[in-house]
Amino acid sequence: MKKYFLSITLVFSILFVSAQKASEAPNVFIITIDGYRWQEVFRGADLSLMSDQKFVKDTNLIKEQFWSDDELERKKMLMPFFWNVIAKRGLLLGNRDFGNKVAVSNFYKISYPGYNEILTGFADKKFIANLPLRNYNSNVLDYLNKSETYAGKVAAFSSWNVIPYILDEKHNNFTVNGGYEALEEDQDSLNVLINAVQSKVNDKSHTRKDLLTYASAKNYIELNHPKVLFLGLGETDDFAHKKQYDQYLYKAKQVDQIISELWYYVQTDPFYKNNTTFIITTDHGRGSKSSNWSTHGFWVKGSGETWMAMIGNNIINNGEMKNKDIAYLKQIASTISLLADENFEAEDHTVARPLAVVKDQIKNN
Repeated sequence: MKKYFLSITLVFSILFVSAQKASEAPNVFIITIDGYRWQEVFRGADLSLMSDQKFVKDTNLIKEQFWSDDELERKKMLMPFFWNVIAKRGLLLGNRDFGNKVAVSNFYKISYPGYNEILTGFADKKFIANLPLRNYNSNVLDYLNKSETYAGKVAAFSSWNVIPYILDEKHNNFTVNGGYEALEEDQDSLNVLINAVQSKVNDKSHTRKDLLTYASAKNYIELNHPKVLFLGLGETDDFAHKKQYDQYLYKAKQVDQIISELWYYVQTDPFYKNNTTFIITTDHGRGSKSSNWSTHGFWVKGSGETWMAMIGNNIINNGEMKNKDIAYLKQIASTISLLADENFEAEDHTVARPLAVVKDQIKNN
């Protein structure tokens, strides 16, 4: 009987230590702003595009809201959280005006290859169009979900309905919700309400309204406290393709507000506070001229030019990086893994090394 009691005590002790280790493990949120140019991040709104009636309905009104001759003020008008908080407490990479570059490695420079690169650490040479087709490449979210520490604590929410296929939702065992896919209700009144609102959206497209995606993700976060979360926001790209620069700007500012609110939430929730990192980026760039800013692809110069922002645990507060250097989207997957104290490896493809600016910081700590 005594041996039996000791065995039970030992089992519970192991379970307690394991649970404590999991709860103390770092949290990582990956947030993407689809097709959002580095020019707006680092220069603010573009005066030539704001002044063009082909792209803006009321040029005077949009200038009142987003234009200033002072560049820093202009950037704050569009993305106040980025420039009031991340620029002081985190990192901003990709300002090509200083020779600091972030780029895609894939040849195609469209969304499916871009998200594949971000999430698998691999720039696939095989072309997959922006269609709901299964991605066979191993991704970092599934890898973490299979680990002892992060099992059952990984989730992904996206506005674009193709992200579940890029993450191979049907063959992986973590929560994924994309496009206008219904949420699991399970007597959750807010999910019931969100599903009801989604069902009444008349102009459904391949991209859900970002506010609905955020509401879905935020509710899941509050109920389940995932440790690794992917949040993919997409309306910036939609309005760019429609050549509506005014709406593109409004959606960018809305995303900045979403990230600001989410950051405030994690810094005031004991589960996340001082143990959470945000990695924010985009899947591709766009053209830099009025003739091609609305589109992207291997045929459009500038489509491979991207950016990154990071804030939180183990992120040095160097602000806007102005040194001549280059980083790649394919380095994000292993950086996510590094921040989670794991080592992402894939049997079916190579994985690019983590970002040096993060790896060196963790090593020094």
